[in-house]
Amino acid sequence: MNDVLIIGTVALDTIETPFGKVENALGGSATYASFAASFFSKPAILSVVGKDFPNEYIDSMKKRNIDLEGLKVAGKTFHWEGFYEYDMNEAKTRKTELNSLEHFKVDVPQEYKNIKYVFLANIDPEHQLEALNQMNKPILVVLDTMNFWISHKKNSVLEAIKKVDVLLLNDGEARQLFNTANLVKAANEALSLGPKAVIIKKGEHGALLFTKNKHFSAPGYPLENIRDPTGCGDSFGGAFIGYLAKTKDLDEKNLRKSIVYGSVVASHNAEDFGLNRLKQLTMDDIEKRYKEFQDMREF
Repeated sequence: MNDVLIIGTVALDTIETPFGKVENALGGSATYASFAASFFSKPAILSVVGKDFPNEYIDSMKKRNIDLEGLKVAGKTFHWEGFYEYDMNEAKTRKTELNSLEHFKVDVPQEYKNIKYVFLANIDPEHQLEALNQMNKPILVVLDTMNFWISHKKNSVLEAIKKVDVLLLNDGEARQLFNTANLVKAANEALSLGPKAVIIKKGEHGALLFTKNKHFSAPGYPLENIRDPTGCGDSFGGAFIGYLAKTKDLDEKNLRKSIVYGSVVASHNAEDFGLNRLKQLTMDDIEKRYKEFQDMREF
């Protein structure tokens, strides 16, 4: 039985950083999130790929026990091409080809509708809303978004936020969405829309958790070797909800642990291109770095 449903993109990514380049690598928000979640739970994906999608990528996902019953096949796969300069916190887009994603219709398989933990990963907010409308009373819904949707479909983004339990966004998106430079103010405005918690990701500088009466700051991991940060936010979200689904504990203290596990997996993801690092990652690696995070926060 799957315990996490992830709706998002499955893509072919062409990525260039100061440390190298990959072409048509396995990527997409649902892909990174499901790989990360699979260390803690059994995820299922809701997305679309094209007939050109390599079989080896399907095999890689199945090896992580990712359920692909909700992965449609039509046309040509969504393709993103981008690059990073030495500021590795910001990706610059060279080309986006929506392809099959442009005509994607959300249809949640019957066997997915009772999944209790739902991650609305980065995708069109109208798709997020449609997926949520087809679910049967999930226990926890987490939503991620990006600056493109805030710029082009802000009303739909706000409508989706009203229906979720946890909102994830990075610091730039928080400032853009709520038109303020102050992250505390942005978080409070987000909480007023309905979520029980807001997590603001700050890249290499960690993440902030805001709930009604408390806040928490998770450190960033001081990586010496950063090769490609693509998918780190998605990996964070996938590990976050995967750990919550595993523990079935939604109190504030466990949210903090989930954020640290999310940060741990995301930090590993940045150490190599695409999903190369997550494919090799073990639970021993994760637990070792989790303990390092604990040590960093002791004083």
